[in-house]
Formats: sequence, C-alpha cells, structure tokens
Amino acid sequence: MNNSEINIDPEIMSGAPVFKGTRVMIKTLFDYLEGGHTLEDFLEGFPSVSKKQVLSILELVKSTFTSEKKLALIYEDSD
Repeated sequence: MNNSEINIDPEIMSGAPVFKGTRVMIKTLFDYLEGGHTLEDFLEGFPSVSKKQVLSILELVKSTFTSEKKLALIYEDSD
C-alpha cells in the first residue's frame, strides 16, 4: 500500500496500520465514525492526527471501493 499518511511497523502498535508520525491506529478512526462520532470529535480526541491525514485515508478508502479494478483484487484475495 502506498499512502504517505499510513505507517505499518511491527515496532509500533504491533504492526497495526497507524497514522504516520503517531501511534493512533487507522481502525480507531473507523471505530469513532461507526460509533456515531464526527470527524471533529476524532480530531479533538487525537490532536496528533491532522485533518489532512484523515481526509487522505478516507480518500484512499473511497478510491479502493469505487474502483472496479481494486475491488476485483480484493475479492480475488478472499477466495
């Protein structure tokens, strides 16, 4: 995965994807949103993460799930 806002390092949070330069897991963003919190709530709770970083991650997810080519790769891997 080539996204400059994501860091995956076995020495940081056991290798879970985190926002680059932080120890905040990407999953935490989606947990907040799933829980009904706003983007602003997340940013207030995790000031080490910038709005630019969050928007970059959301754009990555959007582009992944709106690209037939990328979706085909995802479904191919799940067989």
